[in-house]
Parts: sequence; C-alpha cells; structure tokens
Amino acid sequence: MLRFGLRSKFILLSCFLFLLPWLGYEYVWEMEKFLRQGQEKTLVGTTRALATALHERPALFDEQTNFLDQIVKGRDLYAYNLKNPIQLDGKLTDWDSYQPLFWHYDKRYLQKIDNKHQASDLSFYHMVGKFDNYLYAVFKVTDNTLIYRAKNSLSITNNDYLQIGLKTPDGQFNSYIIAPRQDGWVNAFDANTKAPFTKIQGYFESTESGYNVELRFPISMLGNKLGFAIVDIDSKGALLEPKIMSTSNLNNPNDLGSVLVPSPEISRILKGMGHSGSRIWVVDNHHRVLAQSGTIQNADGVWADGLANQAPETWWQRFEQNYLHPIYYKILTRPENEFLDTLHDVASMQGTHLAKALKGQPASSWRLTPDSKAVILSAAYPIWIQDQVIGAVIAEETTNGVRTLRNKSLEKLFNVILAVMLIGTVTLFFFASRISNRIRRLRDTAEQAIDAQGRVTGSIDYSDANDEIGDLSRSFSNIVSRLGGYTDYLENMSSRLSHELRTPVAVVRSSLENLQSLPQNELSQKYLDRASEGVERLGKIITTMSEATRLEQSIQSNEPEPFDLQKVINGCMQGYQLTYPNQLFTLDVCQNKLPMQGAPEFIAQLLDKLINNALEFSEVNTAINVSLTQSENKAILTVRNTGPTLPEGLTEHIFDSMVSVRSQQMQQQPHLGLGLYIVRLVCDYHKGSVTAQNNEQADGVVFTVTLPLVNG
Repeated sequence: MLRFGLRSKFILLSCFLFLLPWLGYEYVWEMEKFLRQGQEKTLVGTTRALATALHERPALFDEQTNFLDQIVKGRDLYAYNLKNPIQLDGKLTDWDSYQPLFWHYDKRYLQKIDNKHQASDLSFYHMVGKFDNYLYAVFKVTDNTLIYRAKNSLSITNNDYLQIGLKTPDGQFNSYIIAPRQDGWVNAFDANTKAPFTKIQGYFESTESGYNVELRFPISMLGNKLGFAIVDIDSKGALLEPKIMSTSNLNNPNDLGSVLVPSPEISRILKGMGHSGSRIWVVDNHHRVLAQSGTIQNADGVWADGLANQAPETWWQRFEQNYLHPIYYKILTRPENEFLDTLHDVASMQGTHLAKALKGQPASSWRLTPDSKAVILSAAYPIWIQDQVIGAVIAEETTNGVRTLRNKSLEKLFNVILAVMLIGTVTLFFFASRISNRIRRLRDTAEQAIDAQGRVTGSIDYSDANDEIGDLSRSFSNIVSRLGGYTDYLENMSSRLSHELRTPVAVVRSSLENLQSLPQNELSQKYLDRASEGVERLGKIITTMSEATRLEQSIQSNEPEPFDLQKVINGCMQGYQLTYPNQLFTLDVCQNKLPMQGAPEFIAQLLDKLINNALEFSEVNTAINVSLTQSENKAILTVRNTGPTLPEGLTEHIFDSMVSVRSQQMQQQPHLGLGLYIVRLVCDYHKGSVTAQNNEQADGVVFTVTLPLVNG
C-alpha cells in the first residue's frame, strides 16, 4: 500500500500554500492585461463611432482648417478654450495656468531685420483664447521706453500702440489700433477712420519692464485671418522710424496669419459624449484641435463603474476596510485622480497614433504621465470627406478603472489567501501538535521503560498508525522488549550462577578437606593449599553475587519502619573500631536524634560497603573520617579517606553494577564491582542520593550520602 510520510505531507502542503498566492497573482495579472486590451479596443470603438458621426459632413469643417499647406507657429494663431472668462485688469493672473502656451516674439518677428536688436528694446509674449462668444488676447510686452498717447493729440500713431488686423466672416479686411493715454480701460480705434470702436475692449497696465494688454472682442466679427503688431516709438517727435514686431504682416491682408477657433458645431456633437468617461478631441489635418470634451482626471472609462468606495455596512466590511486594506495597500497602489498631465499644445497636437490616423489608419498608444502616477491610453480614428482624411477623432482614458478592478480582484484574492493561510495554519498547528504530542508520549514512555541506571522497568505500547511515528513506536517497543529480556537474563544470571556453583564448590571443598586430613608430601600439600585458597575465593565470589540479588529481593519485600539514624551509625562505627584495631577512625556524629523511615539493617549494609571501600583504598597510617550532620530535614553522611583519586569521568558511573576502579595490584580479593551498587540501591530505597568526588586537596575521595528525615 502506498504510504505518504510526514515529510511528504508537509512538503505537499507547503508547496500548495506557496503556489496559491502566486497562481492567484498571475491570474489577476493576466486578467489586467486582457482588461487593458479590452479598454484599448473599446476606446478605438468610441473614436470610430464619433468619427462616423463626422464623416462626409464638410459643413462642420470650415475651409479655414485646410487651405494652408503648413501651419507656422507664431504666425498662425489658435484660440485655446478657456475654462473661465478673463477679468480684464492687466494683471494676467487669470492666464497663469496658460503660461506654457504663451508664444515668445523676439527680433525674428521684426518687420525690418535688425541684428543689433535687444530683447529689452522690444519683445512680447502672446496668446489668444476663446470663452463663450468672445475671443480674448493677452500681450506681455517688454519695452524699455513706454510712450503714451498725448491727451490733446488727435494722432493715435505718434506713440506706442497695438495694431489689430483681421478678416471678417464676409472676407473684408479691417484694421484697429489701441493707443492708451494712461493705464486703465481702453477701447480700439478704427485705423482708417480714427473713430472709436467699442466692440474691442481691453485693459492697459504698465510694468517695470514694459506693459501688459488684455483684450476681448466678439467672435462673430472674426473670419479666418488675424494678426497683431506691437509698434514701438522710442521718443516723442523724433524722426526715428518706429520698430514694428508682429505676428504676421498686417500691411498686406493676404499675408495675415490664420486663426483657428474651436468649432461650436463639433463641440455640440462632442457634448453628447461627455458621459462616455473619456476625454475626446477632434483635430484637423494640421494637428489643430477643433473641439474638445471632458477632462483626463475623470476619464477612467466605464471600467470602474459601481466600484466606488462605499460606507461599510457589515462587520466584515468594517474589519476589511479598517485593518486589511491598510496592509494590502502597502503592496498595491491606489489609482490617483490628482496627477500631472502635460497640457497639450492643442495648436499642434502630436503623437504616433494621431500621425497614423491622419494617414487613414486607426491607432492607439500608451503613455505615462510625467509624475508616473497614471497611464494614459490614447486612440485616434480618421475622419473622411470625399475619400480624403480631413481630420481625426482622439479619445483618451486613464487606466485607473482597470487598476481599480485589479485592486478589487487582488483584495478578494488576498482575502481568500488569508482565509486559506489561516485555515492552513490552524490545520498545521493541530497537525503539528498531534505529531508533537505523539512524539512526546513516545519519549515519555521510552524514558519510563528504562530507569536512570539502564534497567528495563516497563514496556512501550506501540501504535497502529501507518506513518513514521507509528513505525518508530513499534520499533521502540520491539527494542525495549528484546532489551528487557536480555536485561532480565543478565540480572538473574548472578543468582543462577551462584546457585549452580554452590554444589560443585561444596564438593570440591569437602574433597580438599578430606585430602588434607591425610598425610601429604611437601609438594602435594602445596598444591592442596593453593586449591583450597582458590575454592575460598570462588566461595566469596558466589557470596557477593548472591548478596546483591538478595538485597534487591529484600528491598522489594521489606516494610519500612522508623529508626534513629544517629544510633545506627554510632553502633556500626563502634563495631568497626573493634574489628579494625589497626585502622584510625575520626568521627564527627551529631548528638541529636535523626528519625528516618526505612530499614536500619540496609543502612548498616550501606555503611559497611563504604567503610570497606575506604579501607581498601586508604593509604597506610591515614585516618578514615566519618561525619553525620543534619541540614534542615536531611541527614548528610560523609566518608573520607586519603588515597588514590577517582579517574576523570567515572564519578557518575562508579555506582553502576559491575563497575570497579581497582588496579591489578589491588586485586588481592575477588571484586565484582557490586559494593557501591548496593550503596546506591539502599539510597534509592530510602529516597536519598549518593555522590563520590575527589577532595579539595586531590589526595583522596569523599562519599556523600543524603537521606531524608521524617518529622519526629
């Protein structure tokens, strides 16, 4: 059967959680690309629909837009659409937003060439615009000498003045002069009759560098030709020829520059497209705008309709708006309606899409705003009249609508990802918790099955789970079971050996005793003595082997009883002093009672093993120090001797079974390393502890036994 391991499960789940946001993002990105393509096709369709409404309608396109072979900026004027009417005050503040559209007239526009001419002598900035039924003109003139018209003078040309030349709609050429006597409101004079002409109104304001002039007159009096000239008189009554700087030659009506005023008829047609969500232009084949509708800041198409931010109604919408969106929009970018769009010089619009459209091919293009806050899509479609391209329709939109759709999709995607990640995290948490709990239970069971001394004290309940942890538990259970059997064999081997060896040893001992009762020669007696010595050593080994076994069995069956530890230690030490008269003992035993619960005979056996160990390792003519003190509710028994120190790293294992540190020279008596093992068994029975370490002088060993006392 195919089995998925824990690692495989984690890898598969991690890969799934990792791929989910990436796949979602790629899907949204592809969706945005398709939406942009759809927006591009839709915008081209918008221009096509509007161009269709303008095809074969020559009446909408005044012949003024097509009679020129080439448009010359500065000579041929364009009346820009003004957002608001201009207040005629000479301060030019209403023209601030149109400053980039001002055209600078310098010595290139002098009637007579003068290479020595300086801009400070005479130059000006100029622009014309249209609002409602009026044409506005502005002049910012630099003139180092300003000459006003004399108050009592009938002449209007012996001073600085502004000349206007235009053709009326019926083709008549008219010329007008503005010659102010002082700063303030001015009217024009007919250049031929010198009669005031009140339809042309304006304001004259002197400045530090020259003067400003603002004018307006009805569009109805304007045909397709218009020109302006600034005439500079440097001194009154002088015979110097005046300097004339003009937009075009006003002396010859045929040399006047053209003027293009946006078509009101086409503007009315475009007005119906004002709700299309696009900014729309209609241009002639000279790239000049005939009409315009809409603003680019609001031109996001119909892609974001119905997606405007609404007040949250449910708790989830409030939570999403207040907490999730601030996080999402650290990654996403909100479309901005306030962005910098370079104001088109509509007197001569440019662009690859427009160039193709004027050649008869629909086209579109993308551009980034100068502040990089928005992307603008432009589409152009040709306007045909009698198989000739007479102009083009241009529509522009931002991608804000598509970006809003993308953001909404990503918000939904992030919500789904967040939910999946949350569910996945919770699932993984419980999955990992279950695994860790199973591993922890397996660890605890394994630790409980084997005690600190390595004895097997229990078994491991294996799991039937079909995974690595279940397999590991079954392996541990099998290992502990086999180890338990082997340990049981080792633990019972000493008792079995002692039992099996007692009868052969008794037979050999009796046989040797019988032989020794008979007369023997010297050589035979020697061999008998050696055999008897060997039998005695073998008997001691058997006794020692059975001693530990008997103690373990006694501990299991013994019932603890109260006793005084101080009396037990004193009694044992008096016996050792009588038994070993040649050994010096120093005692420091407290005189107060030390009540304990346990077996006094086991304590005596413990002390016996420690004293025997000290006797074997003590140097000649050195004392064995035994002390018994009380520390809070514990009794501390120490046995010190001077002699060999413990090898490094053996202090923790010296109390294990079958561990001995005796050298070959000290192996005069048989030792199985069970003496200190018995000490530890007694300490464990009394819930105490025993440690061994080298003394501070590094010339001996200190054994410390800590036993708990009971409240008397």
